[in-house]
Amino acid sequence: MSMKLAITDLLPLPNCSTKIPRLGFGVYQSSPSQCVQSCLNAFKSGYRHIDTAQFYANEAEVGKAVRDSGIKRSDVFLTTKILSAGGSMQKSYEKCLASVERIDSGKDGYVDLFLIHSPNSGKEKRKEMWLALEKLYEEGKAKSIGVSNYGVGHIEEMKSYAKVWPPHVNQIELHPWCQQKTIDQYCQKHGIVVEAYCPLVRNYKASDPTLVEISKKHGKTTAQVLVRYCLQKNWVPLPKSDNPERIAQNADVYGFELAEEDMSKLDSLNQGASGALVQAVDNN
Repeated sequence: MSMKLAITDLLPLPNCSTKIPRLGFGVYQSSPSQCVQSCLNAFKSGYRHIDTAQFYANEAEVGKAVRDSGIKRSDVFLTTKILSAGGSMQKSYEKCLASVERIDSGKDGYVDLFLIHSPNSGKEKRKEMWLALEKLYEEGKAKSIGVSNYGVGHIEEMKSYAKVWPPHVNQIELHPWCQQKTIDQYCQKHGIVVEAYCPLVRNYKASDPTLVEISKKHGKTTAQVLVRYCLQKNWVPLPKSDNPERIAQNADVYGFELAEEDMSKLDSLNQGASGALVQAVDNN
């Protein structure tokens, strides 16, 4: 099961010309004062994909980091998310447009991916936000659109109102302790790209004996093993750190490969929904 991977690898999105880098950099809880520098450190380490959200309150800083980096806008993939509906499709659309403006201002500004952050607001608000994202997508203000924390039922429900289906991406919590196999298999079957948030389990599992054993075997950090695990699962991991050394380490995962035996051992750690730190999806 040899997987020759590189930090420059891209994955195609379903029914869409956009491709997504298969390694991303998360900025959740990266304060505005820290965020710009962390993104610049990420770019230096080879990342070209940053994941922010309205809820993180650092969209403008992500945009500033891109401008300060000197990297061409077209060479960077930027994601953001809408958490709560505005009260009408137009108001939700305006909330999304404000995000685009914060990240990439000007008449040609855009984001590469816009997600609905959560399904928890109920069916009507999910619909409202999706129709707003579709408008953004039609106008080229979002090059792709998707969802986060959506289970099978949520994605199936979209068929009743969505012009763009399937969603291009579903971003969910994924790591050896929370593998979310039902929704993962559903997404893979429909070509939906699966992004993994909390891939490092916020370091809570750094002393897990199985993980430590595999990291020692390869001479890698436990975080590097977890990122590599996600890549070999065909997920798009979004490791997060504000530590420059760790940012670099978490991207340095291409000089080794986890054997089938290693993957099986990590697979065996699955605790289902109880292994989630943030949220396991509801598939009903």
